[in-house]
Amino acid sequence: MAVSDMLTRLNPLKTDIRVDTDMHIAIVGAGFSGLGMAIRLKEAGIENFTLIERGSDVGGTWRDNHYPGAACDVASHLYSFSFEQNPDWSRAFGQQPEIFDYIKRCAAKYDLYRHIRFNTTIVSAVFDEDSGIWTSTTADGETLTANVVVSAVGALADPAYPKIDGLDSFTGKLMHTARWDDDYDLAGKRVAVIGSGASAIQVVPEVAKAAAQLTVFQRTPSWIMPKPDRPISAKEQAEYRESPAKLTKRRLRIYWVSEFFAPFVISDLGFFKKQAEGMALKHMKKQVKDPAMRAKVTPDYRIGCKRVLISNDWYPALQQDNVELIADGPLRITENSIITPDGREIEVDAIVCATGFKVPSKAAPFPVTGRGGLELNAAWGEGAEAYKGVTVSGFPNLFFLMGPNTGPSHTSVLEFTEQQMEYTLHAIAHIARRKLKFIDVKKKVQDKFNRGIQWRMKHTSWTSGCNSWYLTDSGKNTTLYPGFNWEYRLRLMRYKPSEYDEVKQEAPAVSASRKAA
Repeated sequence: MAVSDMLTRLNPLKTDIRVDTDMHIAIVGAGFSGLGMAIRLKEAGIENFTLIERGSDVGGTWRDNHYPGAACDVASHLYSFSFEQNPDWSRAFGQQPEIFDYIKRCAAKYDLYRHIRFNTTIVSAVFDEDSGIWTSTTADGETLTANVVVSAVGALADPAYPKIDGLDSFTGKLMHTARWDDDYDLAGKRVAVIGSGASAIQVVPEVAKAAAQLTVFQRTPSWIMPKPDRPISAKEQAEYRESPAKLTKRRLRIYWVSEFFAPFVISDLGFFKKQAEGMALKHMKKQVKDPAMRAKVTPDYRIGCKRVLISNDWYPALQQDNVELIADGPLRITENSIITPDGREIEVDAIVCATGFKVPSKAAPFPVTGRGGLELNAAWGEGAEAYKGVTVSGFPNLFFLMGPNTGPSHTSVLEFTEQQMEYTLHAIAHIARRKLKFIDVKKKVQDKFNRGIQWRMKHTSWTSGCNSWYLTDSGKNTTLYPGFNWEYRLRLMRYKPSEYDEVKQEAPAVSASRKAA
């Protein structure tokens, strides 16, 4: 099969679509997803759009997460836009500075900065059914109007701090990995890291190199696989620059290998669990010789129930002379110390919270009001739901990128969001072509889709009994997609008008505007 044919199969909906419209489109968020959506709008001939970004630069997660050791756990050549591949990655798994630079280059290349309103936080969005217009209010009291809103706020935006008695009373340095203070020197300090998840396994080895004493509080051990990372030579980079087909071939190879391993992460079948756990245990036994330490870091749940991590230096870091692993969370925190559940008091100069993020698929990113005064949080009272993760009944012309049940468990998130961008673009084209005021996915269509999703969830690792951020308090998984990425892509290959209620436009669409509230 020719590489071009393979690429087409990997991007089944990518088309050279042109859209003639004066509609204004608002994109909330200028991370990977928001920028990708903006690029696709430009390619379709749409210039009347605004990106609304609460930060001072593009990048989202990769702007905010610049803690020592911050890196991606998806291979570099797959963790990039398929239409803007990068031959110059220096490592097989990209590190934060390089990924951030890539995102900024994309924004500059496609002339997106002039479309972005930085330092602007949306605090509410209200839909007017008579005009078909969304009005968003900012924290500064401005109102912004748009015919279409695309939510690209992402899943890793707002840090979640641990609920520990006395945390606010600590007088030393308190940091979250997503709010790292680069000016604070950890050298010679007594440091505590709370957490043992994806950010912890990256930051702990780096902190251990500088701190005089490091105490790691691990509430739940993670399943950890070896990380097949390596430097990419200048010669290999030159080959990718000279031969885009070779670069595409490498991307496709990574993609299909990831798809092959999907069942080992997703499925609850014993065969897949046994094989995957065997690989992880072999990695652990190779790096951890002490039986007591091995007992501390061995999970008591099936692999895949929580996020599977990759690292080559987490286990070695925990065994350094200046590092202590406590297999429980802190009981409480004083002005200058942490009290453990067994009554020990550990004096510390700094506390690092590696405790992840608030999950947006459990609630709306900000108050959103749709048709008939329906609140999105009320619609999501029993857990977030959307049709194909993109549209929600009762909220016309509102599209989600990385919406409910579209999180990846085994591959690049961009393989999901790029298809969502295409679907959204086709929906916008349909609205423009038919001169519609708005479209609204039918409730019965959305409900049928989500019944299928939740039925499939019963046969996944994520509902096998452990407590994870994937689940709501009631145990419903509103976060991840229970299947292969190629299968999700096929679901979004065509925008089907019959699945949506349509209301015709009675007046000219508004142009971009803003006014003081």
